[in-house]
Parts: sequence; C-alpha cells; structure tokens
Amino acid sequence: MDILSECKYSIHDLSHTELDAATGLPRFNMPFELGLDFGCKRFGNSHQNGKISLILDIQAHRYEAFISDVKGQDITARGNTVLEVIEVVRDWLRNELDPRIVIIPGGENIYNRYLDFQLALPTICARLRWNPNNLKFVDFSFAVATWIEANPIA
Repeated sequence: MDILSECKYSIHDLSHTELDAATGLPRFNMPFELGLDFGCKRFGNSHQNGKISLILDIQAHRYEAFISDVKGQDITARGNTVLEVIEVVRDWLRNELDPRIVIIPGGENIYNRYLDFQLALPTICARLRWNPNNLKFVDFSFAVATWIEANPIA
C-alpha cells in the first residue's frame, strides 16, 4: 500500500484476471490496486493527485467485460510476449519522462539485457543462498540491482 501512495508512476496489468485452477476464483489483485491508485489520485494529497498510470490489458477493449468503470481511461493493449510488454512500458516511460534528462534504450536492447539477467539469476541466487524459483519482490529487486551494477549499459 505504501508503494502505491508514494510512487508517482504506476503500471497496472489487467491481463491476469482468469479463474485460478485450484480455487475456481478470479485473481483481482491488479484491478484492486488500480482502484486504490484511482482513489489516491482522486482523494489523496497534492503529490498523489499528480500520479500517472499505465493500464495494460492483453487485448484492446477486453477489460470492458469485467471492469467497465475504467472506460474512458487510456488502456493499452500489451500483446502477449515479453518483448511486446517491454516495448509498451518503455515507450510509455519515454513519453512521460523528460527526454532531455532521461534516455531509455530501445525495447529490443532492454529485452536482450533482460534475457542476460535471466541467465545470470540462478548464479546470483546461488551466491546469496536463495531459491530462484521462490524469490520475494525485495530479493528479486536486489538481484536486479546487483546485476545492473555489475553490467552497466555500454
């Protein structure tokens, strides 16, 4: 909850709302977090009023079947591959951040670095005695930061 209230930028992917095989119930974490984000923007302090969100779904207009109240928002179809998602997020960030200050590599470059990181992740986890298949967000974030520091953009 703190992250939602503190961050200026947020990304909400509504793609994974299908029924869980074990419970038969849908997963609504992302739509719930999107609602919280809207609440922060509408009812929060001046910092929160300036929040900027990217809302993703796997296909254009699919969201209308299960969360029609977001109609009128700019929902972006993200495609179905990691590269497509990276390119959508990269292009959104490029438009939102000051292009004179922040230069973001192209989507394919980011994707290739992501693949390199994925190859290195088991080694990073072994060194830290972590299970790469059961990483908490804080540990995954640390692994990413460690890898980026050791592998700066050339």
